[in-house]
Amino acid sequence: MMLNCIAVDDEPLALGLVCAFIEQTPFLNLVGKFSSAIEALKVIHQQKIDVMYLDIQMPDLNGIELARVLDHSPNKPRIIFTTAYNQFALEGYRVDALDYLLKPFNYEEFLRSAHKAMAYYELVNKPGTTITEKESIENDYLFLKVEYQLMRIAFKDIVYIESLKDYVKVWLNNGEKPVMSLTSLKALEEKLPASRFMRVHRSYIVALDKINAINRNAININNINITVGDQYKETFNQFVKKWG
Repeated sequence: MMLNCIAVDDEPLALGLVCAFIEQTPFLNLVGKFSSAIEALKVIHQQKIDVMYLDIQMPDLNGIELARVLDHSPNKPRIIFTTAYNQFALEGYRVDALDYLLKPFNYEEFLRSAHKAMAYYELVNKPGTTITEKESIENDYLFLKVEYQLMRIAFKDIVYIESLKDYVKVWLNNGEKPVMSLTSLKALEEKLPASRFMRVHRSYIVALDKINAINRNAININNINITVGDQYKETFNQFVKKWG
């Protein structure tokens, strides 16, 4: 498998280095190099790009802004940020960046990020058949950003999901500690099949097949009682009627 890549950086030396690293990596194909995000945006709309090595601090349109523009694009490439500023790491997570290379980085660090990109595409592509991430999710799993990697989590392993400020805790079968990811409960809810999961509180999503007991106002799941919020009661009561 070859991954089509572009590099975007307004610093000529930095751009040249990333391009050189791409060209010496056997499974990466350099499609183009650009000194501005606007130039890159035109190419992304014209052809399929798998990975974009993207600087953050650029004039006109910076890397974070470009990532937000591409957020709902069907042809959105996976982004690996290349920047001299580590304070953007949190923003990188929020725009679904695959990795974050802090300048100056060497080829070993670059190659590690390239292998991460390859691992991602191997997960979301079946042999001989290209599928979208959404379709792969419907095949019984989802991808969750955990620290600096994408973790594949099977739906059958999820017990319940708890919101905690900017993070979610995903509690799994036989897991002593929850898996934590920087995302919102709403974003995760959209990725989960409604036939198997239900939001029952502003802070909780539960796996319906893991419910042990139901009383008037709460669900018992793994010996934890979760209150059903007022705005979710009608939908949950419809489920209870079928369950009973």
